[in-house]
Amino acid sequence: MTPVEYDHILADDEKRELLRIARATLKEHAFSGRIPPGKPHRESLCALAGVFVSLHEGEHLRGCIGTIEADKPLYRIIQEMAVAAANRDPRFPPVEEDELEGLTIEISVLGRTRIVRAPGDIVVGTDGLWIVEGDRRGLLLPQVAAQAGWDAATFLAKTCHKAELPLDAWQHAAAKVTAFQAQVFSDTTHPKRAN
Repeated sequence: MTPVEYDHILADDEKRELLRIARATLKEHAFSGRIPPGKPHRESLCALAGVFVSLHEGEHLRGCIGTIEADKPLYRIIQEMAVAAANRDPRFPPVEEDELEGLTIEISVLGRTRIVRAPGDIVVGTDGLWIVEGDRRGLLLPQVAAQAGWDAATFLAKTCHKAELPLDAWQHAAAKVTAFQAQVFSDTTHPKRAN
């Protein structure tokens, strides 16, 4: 199992549309408990992709859920992951309706992948990591290592820890480590355009 690769480079207006869809979905779900129907204006937003949606309250994470596999269009996976980040991240209580306006939405659309065999194979700030060994799995997005100031070796160890594996598990013969790139954007990097 490897991340679903999305090879289309999103334009700024496409990113804004996906952020608008995510926010409208959170509002509708908080109000009615439903994910709104609809389809985006661009066919490129209907391709399959692995996606993570992170919600932030100021500098603090408020929820993050994603999937590396996708069997639905990009915009629909973003809707589902936004609702999951708000309601099903076990680290946080569900987001209340009155919190929504103060949250920043960050979307990570997963792209190209490659196998990693050593720290030198990783570009910190560009690559995310995914490790699988047996039934253990762990994934860290590209922005995590950059924000934490980790080097590549630390990033590998932290990804192993996320999978509840020994910190050097990436060196095990049975372990598979994949680096992936992602297009990462948020309300703060792509605010709504003034009319």
